[in-house]
Amino acid sequence: MEQNTATLKMLNKLDATMAISGCSSMGVSTSDIHLERMQASPNYQDGRFVNSIPTNLTKNGAIWYTFKTKLFGDHTGFPPSEIPIIPIQPESLKTPPLPGLGAFWLGHASVLIEIEGIRLLIDPVFSRVVSPVSFLGPKRFHPSPIALTDLSRIDAVMISHNHYDRLEKTTIQYLAAKGTSFLVPLGVGAQLKEWEIQEDQIIELDWWESAMVGRVRLDCTPARHFSGRSFFDKNQTLWSSWAIIGAKHSVFYSGDTGYSDHFQEVGHRLGPFDLTLMKVGGYDSYWPEIHLDPEQSIEAHLDVRGQRLLPVHWCSYDLSLHDWDEPIKRIVEAAKQKNIDLVTPHIGEFIEVGQPFSSSSWWEKIR
Repeated sequence: MEQNTATLKMLNKLDATMAISGCSSMGVSTSDIHLERMQASPNYQDGRFVNSIPTNLTKNGAIWYTFKTKLFGDHTGFPPSEIPIIPIQPESLKTPPLPGLGAFWLGHASVLIEIEGIRLLIDPVFSRVVSPVSFLGPKRFHPSPIALTDLSRIDAVMISHNHYDRLEKTTIQYLAAKGTSFLVPLGVGAQLKEWEIQEDQIIELDWWESAMVGRVRLDCTPARHFSGRSFFDKNQTLWSSWAIIGAKHSVFYSGDTGYSDHFQEVGHRLGPFDLTLMKVGGYDSYWPEIHLDPEQSIEAHLDVRGQRLLPVHWCSYDLSLHDWDEPIKRIVEAAKQKNIDLVTPHIGEFIEVGQPFSSSSWWEKIR
């Protein structure tokens, strides 16, 4: 979207971290049709989406605590040396997807899944910076194991919510041009339409609604979080986790979330799951209700009746106040105590469910 003088004047009044080069990257207003559907949702109250239980985004003093820790804290937010990755060969995506179940972790929360002949992408982000602007914001620690332009045969993309580290304009537009479908929580479809994605490529779902992609069912399931892409659209769109249910295989993706009893409900309704993709990073004592810590990720995995656990949402961006490798160290220890089948692949390494996988502690070699 081209900027005009009025837009530029407005943006100049915003905080520098929210100034943008194109206003279509930010939250947008929904159409009347979208609004009617949102208002019909049990998760929509007084003009905004809400969590199923009362949730505070932060404790009092969080802003000052964050500022002080970033400036004067001794945490190691960035890896001290290069993170090893295993490049994904583009040719491997030109063949039919796996008839069973397998996954590539692409870094952060992005995962490429092959399940029963269907290829899915979860929360794909390829930019160097996750921000409204390309010159300011959290920078990626490592390159992607595959270039965006090398992606092919992606049947559908699943988005958990509209934060910048989960919903990326360039990626969405590129995949849309290739014919990919997009499954998103309620309200997010308006953003995609603003980016000129065709309506027949967008499937909006409320919690506990589902859609079919080939023979695989994708269920939009609850999460405990929030949404927003600017100062003006807080909780105007829904957030979610996702369940992927095939004839013989299943996957659960936690999305960005705090702990609550929704995990047990997912496990009761849809479990067990062959593979869970659980967020493990981004936590802090000042925002305990909207982000899982590693030990809670283990409990959530058990709640949904998961078999094998792949930890995500760590190792790619400095989005919190813990050391960059603290999440993986903590969840490895917690998994040992609970005898969890935890896999810790390199970024870009393929995991096939039902096959042995030799995890390595590659992060311990980074000095």
